[in-house]
Amino acid sequence: MPASQSKPIPLGFVLLLSALVAVGPLTIDLYLAAFPEITRDLGTTEPRVQLTLTATLAGLALGQLIIGSASDAIGRRRPLLAALALYVVVSATIVLVDGIALLTALRFVQGLSASAGMVLSMAIVRDHYSGFRVGKVVARLMLVVGVAPVLAPTIGSQLLRLGSWRLMFVLLSVVGLVLLVVAYFRLDESLPVERRRSGGGRAALRSYAGLLRDWPFLGVALLSGFYMAALFTYIASSSFVFQDGFGLSAQEFGYIFGAGAVAVTAGSQINGALIGRVTPQRILAVAISAGFVLSGALLVTALLVAGSEGGGFWPLVVLLVLTLSTVGFVMPSAPAIALEHNGHRAGSAAALLGAFQFGIGAGIAPVTGLLGGDPATTMAAVMFAVVAVSGVLFVAAQRSERRASARADGEGARSVGETTDGDPVADGLLESLHV
Repeated sequence: MPASQSKPIPLGFVLLLSALVAVGPLTIDLYLAAFPEITRDLGTTEPRVQLTLTATLAGLALGQLIIGSASDAIGRRRPLLAALALYVVVSATIVLVDGIALLTALRFVQGLSASAGMVLSMAIVRDHYSGFRVGKVVARLMLVVGVAPVLAPTIGSQLLRLGSWRLMFVLLSVVGLVLLVVAYFRLDESLPVERRRSGGGRAALRSYAGLLRDWPFLGVALLSGFYMAALFTYIASSSFVFQDGFGLSAQEFGYIFGAGAVAVTAGSQINGALIGRVTPQRILAVAISAGFVLSGALLVTALLVAGSEGGGFWPLVVLLVLTLSTVGFVMPSAPAIALEHNGHRAGSAAALLGAFQFGIGAGIAPVTGLLGGDPATTMAAVMFAVVAVSGVLFVAAQRSERRASARADGEGARSVGETTDGDPVADGLLESLHV
C-alpha cells in the first residue's frame, strides 16, 4: 500500500501493531520483580541475573538488524510469523531451565525473536504512511506500548504469589501464541514485490553502509541509543534499588515501576499531540535538555541520601519518574525523524535505529551491577552519564552544522540557511540544534 498523508488510521491496525511492539517491553519487564527470587532459586549472583537482561537486550538489537534488513527483501509478513513461532517455543523452554547459563542463552534467543514485532511494526507504519503521520502513528503505538511496562511488573509480582518465577514465561509463551494466530489471519503483507530490495546480502550491507554515512540518521540513532540506555539502566537496577535498598515488597515495587512507565507513556502522548505543530527535531532538543537537568538532580539527591535508613525515598522517586518522562518524548521523535527520509529502506532504517537503542542499552545495563556501591547512587550516576553523552552528541552535531554552513558560504554552493541539499529531515534536525 503506498504511503499516504490523507487516508484514515484504522484503530484495529494500530492495536495489532502496538501489541506486536509491546512484546519487547513485556519480555524485558515481566520478570524484573523476580530478580531476587531467581538469584536464590538458581543459586547465582545479582550481576549474573542482570546479565540475563543484557542478553535479552543484545538479542533484541541483533534480531532487529537481521530481521529488519531481511524484510526489505522478502516482505514483512513471513519474518514476523517465523519469529513469533520461535518466540513461543523459546518462552516455553525457559520454564524448564535449571541454571543461569542456560537461562541467559535462552533469553538472548527470546530477545532476538521478540525483536521482530518491534522492528517490523515500525517498518509497516512507514510502508503505509509518510510525513508527520508517521510520528502520529508511532505516538499511538507508544500509548498502547506504555501499558506493557505498567502492567508487566505488577502481573509478574502477582504471579509470584501463585507460584514461582517460571509462571511468567508460561504467560509469555501464551501471549506469543495469541499474537501469532492473530497476525496470521489479520495482518496482510505491506511491502509490495516491486518495492522490495534485490541483491541479497551485498545489498543489505550497502543499505546499512548508506545509513551509517547519513549523518542526520546516524545522529538521531546515536542520540536515541544513549538516551534509551538511561531507561535500560533503570530497568536493570530498579528491583535491587527498591526491593533490596528500600525494602519494598515485589507488589510495592510493581507500583513504583508502573509509575515510571506511566510517565514514559504520558510523555509519548504529549509528544503525539505536539507533532504537526512542533517539529520532532525541536521536541527532541528540548527533551534532551530537560533530561540532562533532571538526571543531574537525581544524582545529587541519590548522593545526599546514600546510606540513610529509608531517607529520601520520595524525592528520589519523583525525580526518577520525571527523568523517565523525557524518554517518552525521545521514543516517538527519533523514529519519526529517522524513518521519514528512508521510506525506500524502512526495514533497514528501523532495524539500525533499534539496534543502536538496544545494543547500547545491552552494553550499559549491567554496569550498575559491576560497579557496586549504593544501588540508587550507581543507578543515578549511570543514567546521568548516558544522558550527558546524548547532550555531547547534540553539541557535536551543532558544531558540524556550523562548519558545513561556513563551507557552504565560502563556496557559494548553497543559499543562506541551507545545509543539507534540501533534505527536509536533515534540515529540521540541524535547525533544532539552534534551540
